[in-house]
Amino acid sequence: MATVTIEAVKQLREKTGAGVNDCKKALTQTDGDMDKAVEFLREQGLASAAKKAGRVAAEGVVESYIHGGGRIGVLVEVNCETDFVAKTDEFRALCRDIAMHIAATKPEYLRREDVADDVVQRETEIFRQQTLNEGKPAHIVDKIVAGKVDKFLREQCLLDQPFVKDPSVTVATHVASKISKIGENISIRRFVRYEMGEGIERRQDDFVAEVMAQIKK
Repeated sequence: MATVTIEAVKQLREKTGAGVNDCKKALTQTDGDMDKAVEFLREQGLASAAKKAGRVAAEGVVESYIHGGGRIGVLVEVNCETDFVAKTDEFRALCRDIAMHIAATKPEYLRREDVADDVVQRETEIFRQQTLNEGKPAHIVDKIVAGKVDKFLREQCLLDQPFVKDPSVTVATHVASKISKIGENISIRRFVRYEMGEGIERRQDDFVAEVMAQIKK
């Protein structure tokens, strides 16, 4: 069994925000493998978050984010259980990050269940026709189409999107890690994203690239 060093514990803590004892336990359980320790903590966080998911989250904030001198605007409601947590810097930072993520990625839906059946059916038929036109063997068409539909949903649904600050996790997983750390249920309830001139035919600037650049500052 590998020796767990103070430096390794510090590094893991910086990566995950987990407590010292949790980091030490994760490194011990994974024989000092940093990547596996990160995954271990994430799995533990998801398990902890799942236990809190049924609790009522009726407090929180409506966070706003304006980008590019008013060219993109986002409002997002993020709920927690108590007014005390709603006022903490960590919760506010999470809400800010989510608002900036929405500005950058332009999700159409919050979760998969919000996507209407007719939308899924329409996309399925489009992907099926595309796949047939590509001459794919008939026996793998359904599998290919299912994969394309899943990719469509991951791109369009906020909770399924890779989190812009850490693409190795989804937005849902990132929120779950915060639930574990903060100790309260947290949920994204709704959001709206506006882009100046949206729907008007004109030259398109790369707003997404600009937002991403600001996030990385």
